[in-house]
Amino acid sequence: MSLRSAVRGVVRPLRCVFGPPSRGYSAVADARAILERELEGIRVAGTWKGERVITSKQGPHINVDGSRGAILNFCANNYLGLSSHPEVVQAGVDALKTYGAGLSSVRFICGTQDLHKNLEQKLAEFHQREDCILYASCFDANAGLFEVLLGPDDAVLSDELNHASIIDGIRLCRAQRLRYKHMSLEDLEAKLQETQSSRMRLVVTDGVFSMDGDVAPLPGICDLAERYGAMVFVDECHATGFLGARGRGTDELLGVMDRVHIINSTLGKALGGAAGGYTVGPKPLIDLLRQRSRPYLFSNSLPPPVVGSSTRAVELLLASNEIAQSMTAKTMRFRDKMTAAGFTIAGSAHPICPVMLGDARLASLMSDDMLKLGIYVVGFSFPVVPKGKARIRVQISAAHSEQDIDRCVEAFIQTGRKHGVIS
Repeated sequence: MSLRSAVRGVVRPLRCVFGPPSRGYSAVADARAILERELEGIRVAGTWKGERVITSKQGPHINVDGSRGAILNFCANNYLGLSSHPEVVQAGVDALKTYGAGLSSVRFICGTQDLHKNLEQKLAEFHQREDCILYASCFDANAGLFEVLLGPDDAVLSDELNHASIIDGIRLCRAQRLRYKHMSLEDLEAKLQETQSSRMRLVVTDGVFSMDGDVAPLPGICDLAERYGAMVFVDECHATGFLGARGRGTDELLGVMDRVHIINSTLGKALGGAAGGYTVGPKPLIDLLRQRSRPYLFSNSLPPPVVGSSTRAVELLLASNEIAQSMTAKTMRFRDKMTAAGFTIAGSAHPICPVMLGDARLASLMSDDMLKLGIYVVGFSFPVVPKGKARIRVQISAAHSEQDIDRCVEAFIQTGRKHGVIS
């Protein structure tokens, strides 16, 4: 190589670095400025969502980076305390050793193991439905259902406060889409009358609405669905495992297990708290989802340790309702004591206990002060909840003791008085 060629090889890259910005570089700089302005707007509004770092396993008592000693955790979806249950953890370890870390594949290629089929069978048994299909999350289960089930000749009627994953899943289908007012049977009936010419109609609701802890009026919904020839779908993520006499969910709690046709739920909350979701319902529907549901067909199968842990959690609930039954008294202890102290608690008789504050910045400041008192809670604000509806969402677990609950209430009283929320 000549000296001139060598020099040319060095100078050209330097020109790229130190010369005038390319058109692509300018576009990146413009995008960065736009994003920074958007982020600053979130900070100014007081709705910035920081992430605290937990340095221990999930449970009622955790260690938090930057905090001293054990912290009482009152904001996890670990309703039954099974995330760190010794048998659940051991089942995950055993599955890891026997089946490996993962399948490196989707289910229909080479990603189905006997433990996946076993978990699906147990979940179908648990919900008393014909069949079950597993997904990577319930978000995926909701994204995969409506597009397959409903076409342009059909209609879907959805509660206006349904979970974001339901809203996104419905957007993917070509059916006529109607929203009815939150838990309003009158408005739902009007929408059913409006769509009587549709081939199929599906009424879609959360069983428990996660931001408020209110329970859908399933008996009334089922009455209307039967009157107008519609099917009923319920998302049971915040009910599976602990609502109802045997923890089957809101359909058991309200006596309509044989009238709800399709259920989606999660393995990532009460059932071990790892990951994964599923659909249970009529076998023809589950068979069709295996053929056409995009999140199922194009996502890796659930890792064996997750399946092993979740299977053991379901087995524990199939064997006994003792854990689920312990929830009611603890939930009401917190709700009654907080109400007596002067706080406004949304919902009713559900372990989700939203402490309503209204102001986003206040919710953030109070949750920070609660952490200083050894209580881990998080302020919720827009866009997670509507503007002006900021809150601290407390979640009671079967693993909390009465002393844990009383300590949480005392911390709320101290912090509430500091910020003028209560006198």
